[in-house]
Amino acid sequence: MSGPVFNRIAVIGLGLIGSSLVRATRASGAAKTIVGTARSEKTRQRVVELGILDEVMETAGDAVKGADLVIICVPVQATGAIAESIAPHLADGAIVTDVGSVKQSVVRDVEPHIPQGRFFVGGHPVAGTEYSGPDAGFAELFQDRWCILTPSEKSSPEAVEKLSAFWRTLGSNVEVMAPDHHDLVLAITSHIPHLIAYNIVGTVADLETDTRSKVIQYSASGFRDFTRIAASDPTMWRDIFLANREAVLEMLGRFSEDLAGLQRAIRRGEGDVLFDLFSRTRDIRRNIIEAGQETPEPDFGRGRPTSSSED
Repeated sequence: MSGPVFNRIAVIGLGLIGSSLVRATRASGAAKTIVGTARSEKTRQRVVELGILDEVMETAGDAVKGADLVIICVPVQATGAIAESIAPHLADGAIVTDVGSVKQSVVRDVEPHIPQGRFFVGGHPVAGTEYSGPDAGFAELFQDRWCILTPSEKSSPEAVEKLSAFWRTLGSNVEVMAPDHHDLVLAITSHIPHLIAYNIVGTVADLETDTRSKVIQYSASGFRDFTRIAASDPTMWRDIFLANREAVLEMLGRFSEDLAGLQRAIRRGEGDVLFDLFSRTRDIRRNIIEAGQETPEPDFGRGRPTSSSED
């Protein structure tokens, strides 16, 4: 699609994802006018200093007036309250979306507040870093990454298509998926890995001082990757685990069963069992590289900018 996809977009929440959306929208020309707001006055002032928005509003209600696209970029537990606050101010025909890593709870919390003649389409750009705040954003964050849209039965097909065109203009690949399927897939690809990382790094934090200092001093690449993931925003990830608890617990149960099997194999000296598993997991890695989701460079391409930590 040539030219702007939307006339005026409003971004609510200007952290890593929100400020990256603003930058990417401006760089791609996907909207004529970009306005936004943040809960913190300090954040709003910093965005003014950065000059990345056409206008910074004090409230979400003011920000959405006249916008034909509203993007909610706040922790998932806060999306319902935001939707309720902006509902009276939404323009006729406006599309509302979000960027949360959980979709069933967001649809449940947001959709009841969307007035007739306005449309909600859940969204999840699968991109991010361990950093947060408006200074952490960059226009290339969504380039060649996936954005998953999760329309409900109430979503307008036209709204889904227009939102898809917007994300493609930002450089993303777009996939449409049912909210419950999204939550199950993301539980294993993102949520469980983060939970494991938080747990492993937490174990180190609880070690005796001398042992902990040696672990930090001699950290190998595997543990360093865990610490990067475990440095992600604690508020966001607390909300994700609580909002997606059913899918997380289901996948965590499967993981626990497989881990118990590994414990038995090691205890019994069953090298063939370990070798078979390690061979199958190498195939998954190759498949991810072939799908364009990772680099084949040695050491996982460490040293290049990372954009793999969630959402």
